[in-house]
This record gives sequence, structure tokens and C-alpha cells, in this order.
Amino acid sequence: MDAQVKPLKQASESLGATSRPTQAEAEAAVRTLIAWAGDDPSREGLLETPARVAKAYGELFAGYDQNARDVLSKTFKEVGGYDDLVLVRDIPFYAHCEHHMVPFYGKAHIAYLPHDGVVGLSKLARLVEVFARRLQTQETMTAQIIDAINENLGPRGAAVMLEAEHMCMTMRGVKAHDVKTVTHRFTGVFAEDRVEQDRFFAMVGHR
Repeated sequence: MDAQVKPLKQASESLGATSRPTQAEAEAAVRTLIAWAGDDPSREGLLETPARVAKAYGELFAGYDQNARDVLSKTFKEVGGYDDLVLVRDIPFYAHCEHHMVPFYGKAHIAYLPHDGVVGLSKLARLVEVFARRLQTQETMTAQIIDAINENLGPRGAAVMLEAEHMCMTMRGVKAHDVKTVTHRFTGVFAEDRVEQDRFFAMVGHR
């Protein structure tokens, strides 16, 4: 099988799928959709589109073949006694809505209070990518990110906020432009202490 679709093959197997279409079948499906939309899949400009779409899907949905545990596996304990909030904000992400398979995109803000070491800052951005490159809802993605932090880092508390614009609202349906959806979740100290919540909101610019 073509290497460009290998990640999706492994993902379907890990999710318990009984079979996966071949590369040729995937390209045929794209041609069917092109024809259903009203265009001619055999015209010059569309001849290579099915192969391009299949290749793009391998990249856009590569998160199915990635594991949050691997991303967060290495921590650093020599941090000079630092035990206050660690915040990485404005992490850009692009995901696809599982309902219409159109993009939603925005920024993620992640904070945690270390318990036994810290993780490399770039790993938090990588963690967002793991879950963004799947068919998603923003609510589910928010929960998946914070659950992964809790399970793999064991912090005293964690906070995650996503802000995103959904093309399923902008391009179709109500066609509402410049509308942002905000989701957040707190655990540990952040869930118990309103002062910590307010500090998080202030640091990400929402207070």
C-alpha cells in the first residue's frame, strides 16, 4: 500500500475497523464526489485531484497514528525548584469537524502546575497537533488535551482553553462570519480555586 496512506491504515486497525479501502478505492470515491458536485472528474484540472486528496488526508488526519503518551514521555526534573504555573498560549491549530468534514481553526492555551518535573514546551504544541489532526469536535478535543496532560504528567492542576472559528458555520448553514467558539476545562487546583482560574484567564487575555 502507498506509504502516504499508511498512518490512516494503522489508525483504522487500532480503532477496530474490519477493513480499509485501498488507495484506488479512495481515489474512486473522490471522483464520485467530484461528479456528484456537478463537475467532470476527467477534465484536465481534476485528473490528479483524487490522488492529491488521498495524500492530503494522510497529512490532515495523521493524528490517528500518533500517541499523546509518546509526546509527553520525557520530562525534566531539574528546574531549580520551579513549581508555579507553566503556560503556553496562542498555539495555532487546524482541525476538521466530524459532522461536515470541513475545517475549524484557532488557538489553544494550555497551563499546568508541575508536580514532579516539567515537559518540553514544544511538546504541548505537539500534543495539540495529535488531537487536531483527527475528525473532531472542539469540545472533545478540549477534553482529550487536558486528560492527556493529567494522565501523563500528573500535575497539581491543569487548564485548557480553545478558541476557534468553524467553517461549517461560516461557509454553510447560517453563514455567520467572525464567530468564535470558546471551550475550556479545569482540573485539580484550577478546578478548585477560582483565583487560579482568574489568573489563567488574565494570562491568556480573557480578563
